[in-house]
Amino acid sequence: MRLLDDAGIPVPTTLSQVLRETVAGRGDHEAYVGPGERHVWSALAVDSRRIAKALYAAGIKKGDHVGLMLGNSGGWIAAFFACASIGAVTVPVNTRFKAEELLFCLQQSNVKLLIYADSFLGIDFTGVLRQVEPAIDEKLPGAVLPALARVVTVGGAGVPAGAVSYDAFLSAAEKISDEEIDPMMARVVPDDVLLIQYTSGTTSFPKGVMLSHANMLGDAASVARRMGVCEEDRYFSIRPFFHVAGSTLSVLVSLVSGCCLLSMPKFDVAEALRVLDTERCTLTSGNDTIFLMLMGHEDFDPARLHLTGGWAAAGPEVMQKIRDVMNVPYVCNAYGQSEASPNVLVSDKTDDFALRRDGFMLPHPGVAVRIADAETGAVLAPGASQGEIQVRGWNVMRGYYNMPEATAKAFTADGWLRTGDLGEQRADGRMRMVGRLKDMYRVGGENVAPAEVEEVLHAHPAVRQAQVIGVPDARLGEVTGAFILLKPGQQATNDELVAWCKARCANFKVPRYIAQVDTFEHIGMTGSSKVQKNKLREHAIELWNIRSDTVAS
Repeated sequence: MRLLDDAGIPVPTTLSQVLRETVAGRGDHEAYVGPGERHVWSALAVDSRRIAKALYAAGIKKGDHVGLMLGNSGGWIAAFFACASIGAVTVPVNTRFKAEELLFCLQQSNVKLLIYADSFLGIDFTGVLRQVEPAIDEKLPGAVLPALARVVTVGGAGVPAGAVSYDAFLSAAEKISDEEIDPMMARVVPDDVLLIQYTSGTTSFPKGVMLSHANMLGDAASVARRMGVCEEDRYFSIRPFFHVAGSTLSVLVSLVSGCCLLSMPKFDVAEALRVLDTERCTLTSGNDTIFLMLMGHEDFDPARLHLTGGWAAAGPEVMQKIRDVMNVPYVCNAYGQSEASPNVLVSDKTDDFALRRDGFMLPHPGVAVRIADAETGAVLAPGASQGEIQVRGWNVMRGYYNMPEATAKAFTADGWLRTGDLGEQRADGRMRMVGRLKDMYRVGGENVAPAEVEEVLHAHPAVRQAQVIGVPDARLGEVTGAFILLKPGQQATNDELVAWCKARCANFKVPRYIAQVDTFEHIGMTGSSKVQKNKLREHAIELWNIRSDTVAS
């Protein structure tokens, strides 16, 4: 099967079609390796077909939404493939969500069936789910999540009365014949939605990005071509599968190329270095934080690495270190966002190193990228000033699920996706991303919108106003800093405010720095009385004495 035509433009296809081709050519070769598990392609296909039958037996049809709240594993991949095979839509659930975030995700996405781990990395997911929908202890659906008809519990000593065990779920597959399931699989087409990716934005809660089979498989095939992935590669990626960097740029890159993917549920630096060595991994990927943690660990020894390439979302200094310290010669730079499946720009492994280091990349064939003035919207000529990166082409999302107004705002009047990111374009057409127009920041690779944390702080009875920004951190790239204006006569210590946040949002969003202020006037206000985030960030760096080597405690 040709995934790209002679011009490099993706040939629309479905995940199941690609899986069949990969199994035909690579059936006895390893597909996925994780802690305590190894899967060859043929076995992974058998597992996914069994899960597909179990989903069908549970009432899942084409277009239904299935939530996966599992860590990186062969089980996650098999369930994803299974949903795709019958036209169901996978909704990856961030395993770091707290109850309020999980509630929003499951409600907004109308998940009909949820497969979840009873516990993961010390988190009692059954307990969290019980907070969200108490009916799991009785009978589903419940009043809080009326769309959620079935819950499947993986692992654990006990299963809630309203749920079923994973073994019981799978046993129902025996009742479904091939004659029943095959026609359903045949009705899946490339334009069908494959996955809904929840991504942080400028609103207080995430938006569900709808991505089709054609979107994600085309993006994976295009990135694999630029990276030069071959079927004999062993690709180590720690990217969570609940992110598109995990689903598209890890799982699907492996699928379209037939190479072996290696991962783990949690990024343990020493264990990652061991796997890279003993499994003789040839490719890897990640943001600058991941690469810096690998190079900074006491067990790091470039002589024990077998890496030749991969991709990195990193600046010039880190890219230089990847080549000179890690001795990895062909790492490509990459830029994208969930709304674009996710990759928009990526280096070619044959590009001169200076281009890869400095992040000057080209879009994929069939994808158009332009730079527009952030204020006026006027399209800027190559070589002109910096502006917003805008995208149009086969990799652009189908829209945000059940959010028509947000979808409309995401596009220009002439149909280009507005990324909200600042970029520049050279006269030769190469582009790079140089910053974010939005207030969003990234903590260890996780997107955080200030409004998400501000809303949590605003719920505290003593808080009058909260302003949140990302500030530099040598280990995580950025961490959360918060400025708090308390209500008159109210008191709250910084430790109390941190504890409040820890109980209500994912750990990576919790403020690492907090300052209580009497006013924001001296920091900088706009004419419409909005705090200027850029000036607040400058003030924070000076106030907290943040330097290039500062690591938040």
